[in-house]
Amino acid sequence: MKLHEYQAKELLAKYGAAIPNGIIANSPAEALAAFDKFGGKPVVLKAQVHAGGRGKGKFPGSGSDIGGVKFTTKRDDVSKHAEVMLKHRLVTKQTGEPGVKVGKILVQEAADIAKEYYLGMVLDRAQGVPVLMASAEGGVDIEEVAAKSPEKILKVPVSPELGLQPHQARRLAFELGFTGEQIPAAEKIMHAVSRLFLEKDATLSEVNPLVVTPTGEVLALDAKATFDDNAMFRHPELAAKADESEEDPAELRAAKSGLSFIKLNGTIGCLVNGAGLAMGTMDIIQYYGGSPANFLDVGGGANKDQVTEAFRILLGDPNVKAVLVNIFGGIMKCDTIASAILAAFDEVGFKVPLVVRLEGTNVEAGRKLLADSGRSIITASGMAEAAQKVVAAAKA
Repeated sequence: MKLHEYQAKELLAKYGAAIPNGIIANSPAEALAAFDKFGGKPVVLKAQVHAGGRGKGKFPGSGSDIGGVKFTTKRDDVSKHAEVMLKHRLVTKQTGEPGVKVGKILVQEAADIAKEYYLGMVLDRAQGVPVLMASAEGGVDIEEVAAKSPEKILKVPVSPELGLQPHQARRLAFELGFTGEQIPAAEKIMHAVSRLFLEKDATLSEVNPLVVTPTGEVLALDAKATFDDNAMFRHPELAAKADESEEDPAELRAAKSGLSFIKLNGTIGCLVNGAGLAMGTMDIIQYYGGSPANFLDVGGGANKDQVTEAFRILLGDPNVKAVLVNIFGGIMKCDTIASAILAAFDEVGFKVPLVVRLEGTNVEAGRKLLADSGRSIITASGMAEAAQKVVAAAKA
């Protein structure tokens, strides 16, 4: 689960991080009111979307060259820029060509920046512990720093039980070049990032940029936080902050039925049980010249209702030209899944070719059910055969 920037900063502030003053606006009029509330001081308008690269993004068709982050000093420009942001879709490197709709704008007091830093925490799978990462070269080009100069990113392993220790934060602050009163201020933000990550089951807790102003103030100017979906039962207050308008409707629909679904850009719908098998299925489809339209894992105990809903989701994508069902029966027996496929086939109504490959427990009984059904279902006995048949069907 992802939070918007303003939500992530609110959480960091609760843990003691210093953040700039900001007001959320849902309309150009509200953006203008926020500007007035700040006394006419320079502000930054920041589109609140779940995508990075906002500052370098564009709003195609708007006739404006502004991006998703816009500094302004003029009152007349506030509502004009806000209107562009809320009316047109923002396109960044992460969103791709379709872009995303902007529903909220953070109107934030502009801060003078003397120096930018990067600060973030993720799980280091090699070490098996969370790692606090920091760099004296933060900002919009941190990905380039990580790719070309990884030695410039400092890493501190953090104990999940003990958290970030004071001596670790202090040493890191010195290594980054903070001085005087900047050091305890930077330490506070480091501890906030660490506590947010550990106490809220985050998968990413990030401040970029962390800045020092000309007067020596240390601020978390921008923030990002993502969380483990499987841990949300422990954090209902976070789950309540989820913005469903930022999610793909099909993915939301699938999640509500207990299905793992990710939409892709191909033409072959995939219904598989098990994430590993799903990945292998997508790979072999591409190997034989096809392109998967999705990743859909029905899990090990799918029933007729879930299979039916899975088919509805797949066939709701107009790009899907054929569907491949690739099931390995373990806990879920092949004859059970075959019965579910046939029931769903009748209920949903197929207008594209359906290829089914079954293997595992009760496979012969499952294959016989399909063969005797009289439905126009293409069967296959192996993954290679199934992939070849569904690719040919999609192209035809």
